[in-house]
Amino acid sequence: MRQFLTRTSCPPITVDPLKHECGVAMIRLRKPLAYYKEKYGSYSYGLDRLYLLMEKQHNRGQEAAGIGVVKLNALPGEEYVYRERALGTGAIDEIFARVGAVIPQGLNSLDADEVERRTPYAGEIYMGHLRYSTTGRSGMEYTHPFLRRNNWRSRCLLLCGNFNMTNVEEIFDDIVSTGQHPRLYSDTVLILEQTGIALDKENHRIYRRYRDELSGPELSRRIEDELDMSRVIAEPSRIWDGGYTICGSTGSGSSFVMRDPAGIRPAFYYIDDEVIVVASERPVIQTVFNVPIERVEELGPGCALLIDRHGTPEVKRILPEGPNRRCSFERVYFSRGSDADIYRERKALGANIVPALVEMTENRFDTTVFSFIPNTAEVAFIGMVEGLNRHFDRRRKEEISQLASRGELSDTALTDILRRKVRVEKIAIKDIKLRTFIAEGSSRNDLAAHVYDVTYGSIRPGVDSLVVIDDSIVRGTTLRQSILRILDRLGPQRIIVVSSSPQVRYPDYYGIDMPHLDELAAFRAAVSLIERKGDSRLLDRVYERCLEETSKSAEGMSNAVKAIYDSFSDTEIADEMALMLRPDDINARVDILFQTLEGLHDAIPGCPGDWYFSGDYPTPGGTRLVNLAYIDFYERREAEKEEK
Repeated sequence: MRQFLTRTSCPPITVDPLKHECGVAMIRLRKPLAYYKEKYGSYSYGLDRLYLLMEKQHNRGQEAAGIGVVKLNALPGEEYVYRERALGTGAIDEIFARVGAVIPQGLNSLDADEVERRTPYAGEIYMGHLRYSTTGRSGMEYTHPFLRRNNWRSRCLLLCGNFNMTNVEEIFDDIVSTGQHPRLYSDTVLILEQTGIALDKENHRIYRRYRDELSGPELSRRIEDELDMSRVIAEPSRIWDGGYTICGSTGSGSSFVMRDPAGIRPAFYYIDDEVIVVASERPVIQTVFNVPIERVEELGPGCALLIDRHGTPEVKRILPEGPNRRCSFERVYFSRGSDADIYRERKALGANIVPALVEMTENRFDTTVFSFIPNTAEVAFIGMVEGLNRHFDRRRKEEISQLASRGELSDTALTDILRRKVRVEKIAIKDIKLRTFIAEGSSRNDLAAHVYDVTYGSIRPGVDSLVVIDDSIVRGTTLRQSILRILDRLGPQRIIVVSSSPQVRYPDYYGIDMPHLDELAAFRAAVSLIERKGDSRLLDRVYERCLEETSKSAEGMSNAVKAIYDSFSDTEIADEMALMLRPDDINARVDILFQTLEGLHDAIPGCPGDWYFSGDYPTPGGTRLVNLAYIDFYERREAEKEEK
């Protein structure tokens, strides 16, 4: 086990670029530190487990990371809240190296009281955050956890989360109405300040109750004991519109984890008599704490896990539960596939595409090779192959039955039938991580064409078709600039790109990295079809409708952008995407096949949130933002026309 104990003017009223998915981890130790030293051999038990929870969720955040630690037994004059943050893909290691450098050498030989009271980062509450942002705001000032300091421990607030709010303007106005002057226009800062205001009010409520009978440290301890964190988070969350899992802790040890009412962002927890653990993904808790799946609970939508300063947990409903809109894209792509349910669901996604794939390949499996684009699509590929094998088994059974009924079932015919099988090869290999960001233009494209290598000799040039499955097609940039060119080196006469998810037609506004509307390959294809039909007036009508919708209240809005797609079938849009994404300098014919919405919901019945595919946003804020996104697209497009 790895150890870390040795030295070694008001802004424009627009929302944040909503472009990041994050991961959270929180641990509350329920025993004195000496207990973990005695049982596990180290005072750093909590710190070690925090490192593992973060490292095993590294897939959720590679731009930045941060940790916070609260010491409940620190002496006056000693720090009681510690925080470290770092930027870059190596942020986790950098953070824990810094922590190891300030912890005394020979920590485990120290007296327990010395560790409890004075040793940095040896605390009872541990909080970790991973941030992933490709096009959003970046830098240390946007890196979690955020800290609202105060000399009264019960007013000091440490906060991090996996969230994006779609109504940042409303939250901003709510804070300004109290007389505050926020220094940053960031949803994280605003949530911190809004929750901090509610925490101040809760402190005042208890203070007023006891101020006539208690004073000084005794009054402070009474406030710490009676803090009701459900009151603290109930007040600000009444206006939150978005997807969120938010973790917070006071300096006195009262903690909470809250999840949005639609369950958009994930949250799981585990409790025993030693620890309370929270993470964004279930299998990391199973692995790090070696517990079976049935011991890890999902935090209910609209609920909060509340932990008082003595370590007593309670799950309490804060907001009414809304319709289930758990994010399906989490299951398709973002979460780790080691979760038992996610693994099964991704296999089902691959299997559900088989009927359409059989039709597209015209049952010509003798000249078709099946593969996947590494590496997140590998599980869907397994499911697809299993589905193809079941199709083969049915065909073989039918052929054998027909031959037998005609008295023509010879050894030769039977051998011919049984030797047919699905041709599976590992075609693409992600060989190296090239730093294409340092290059521009054609140089960048040339470098991108070498990110993957191919297995030469795996298909017959000019004879075989190549089917490759990916988990999704969003922008299509990687397909056009690198993957299709790379696959074409093998000389296939046809390339079929299969997406295990449906067409991504709308931006996400709740935390997953999705581009602007006009960067989506499906949207660009629909606009191209509209212009080819000579119906550009439709683009004008959608713009006018979006303007009408944005003049309504958020609850009364509808998604006017849906009209862009109404005139075309999924196949027409897929065919147009294939034309757009096929590089001019390759020889193979290119086709694209997408999962259907019905196939998605059949494979992932428990997570029906599909707004990026269907346009049915789970909260009013998402609908408002997609209409605004189209207005922005249209006005930029018209401005470019005028410039020309």
